[in-house]
Amino acid sequence: MKIGVYPGTFDPITNGHLDVIRRALKIFDELIVAVAILSYKKTPIFSIEERLNLIKETTKEIENLKVEAFDGLLVKFVKQKGAVAIVRGLRAVSDYEFELQLAHANRRLYRDVETVFLMPSEEFSFLSSSLVKEIAYFGGSVKSLVPPIVEKALKQKFQR
Repeated sequence: MKIGVYPGTFDPITNGHLDVIRRALKIFDELIVAVAILSYKKTPIFSIEERLNLIKETTKEIENLKVEAFDGLLVKFVKQKGAVAIVRGLRAVSDYEFELQLAHANRRLYRDVETVFLMPSEEFSFLSSSLVKEIAYFGGSVKSLVPPIVEKALKQKFQR
């Protein structure tokens, strides 16, 4: 069975993430959405429990998908789960250089893992969790960018 791991902070999960999940499940028998508990680069607005719950609720109808938290090096988690690949979304050329560095570092740390880059559908090529949070923070509509449960959670988070 070929297992893929789709890592991220998912703060929050967006329709772009869901698009990548569905695409990845066409390639892998099982996909694990690996939610980073901590990131030295990001401070999530949603707790790990909130992020896990939002993802699980949003993806409950998707078969062969697991949602799990992880802490530490991604490649250790990938190895522990017996996965063959890390799935990463590429929105634009600007993502490529950073993602290439990560892929090479991960392969150096764990030679048996591949990185698979998936481009989201054109309608989501601009979308990021950071953009969604900024729009929501300033009271803009994120209805077409995130699942309804996430839209509701963002409204509650940014009540003014």
